[in-house]
Amino acid sequence: MNTKRYALWTSTIVAASLLLSGCQLLTGYQKIDEAESAEAWVGKIKPIAGEVNIACVGTYHCEIVQIDKTLIIAPNSHEPINPQIMTALPRQEGMAKTSINMDMTPLVNKNAIKVVPLAPSSMPGLTNYYARVMPAKHEVHVNFYPENNMGYVERFAMIHDFTEAGTYQLRAYQKKNSEKSGSLLDTASPEPLCIELLQGTKVQRRFCKQLDAEHQGEFVETGMDKAVTSAPKAKKMAA
Repeated sequence: MNTKRYALWTSTIVAASLLLSGCQLLTGYQKIDEAESAEAWVGKIKPIAGEVNIACVGTYHCEIVQIDKTLIIAPNSHEPINPQIMTALPRQEGMAKTSINMDMTPLVNKNAIKVVPLAPSSMPGLTNYYARVMPAKHEVHVNFYPENNMGYVERFAMIHDFTEAGTYQLRAYQKKNSEKSGSLLDTASPEPLCIELLQGTKVQRRFCKQLDAEHQGEFVETGMDKAVTSAPKAKKMAA
């Protein structure tokens, strides 16, 4: 039995053939570089003393869809499923969302979860949210959209011990491979997609997609000394 622990990504492309050419895939992954950088989002998060903020960045759109057993964002509407976990917005007409003073009442217990509007998504009509939780070990599921296409989603799941309060980001990026031979096959294949977990500005964990036959489609934790705890295998979205 392979004892290597890993966090699993599952690529889902709805209404498209699984036999897409490498060039088509490369076009999609290159869009990551065009999305807003992580630095553009950090200042808009409103930290609360003693709480953990979790955000996702790096693609056209991303959603924290589940934390532990609690579903956060509906896959169809891309909005919070339960209004009770949504941070309340004052009802004042004529004010932009980004300038509204939101109700940031501290969480009442260790199991409480709140989602907060962060900024307009790079996909028109959608909003990026971040999550507020208490310091503890949490299972986090995130959907990333590398293309301007809601039918194509990359799913990521991770278990992490958020022992310290503060701001954490799951940042998607395309890993540049300097060891490519330059052959037609190599240049047509997409560069590996990676996810970094940042605590503030410090990288805590890194997961990169494996292109070898043994771990095809999986994101394996790399480059960190700490032990890996992997989340349960993510299910593919029904076509």
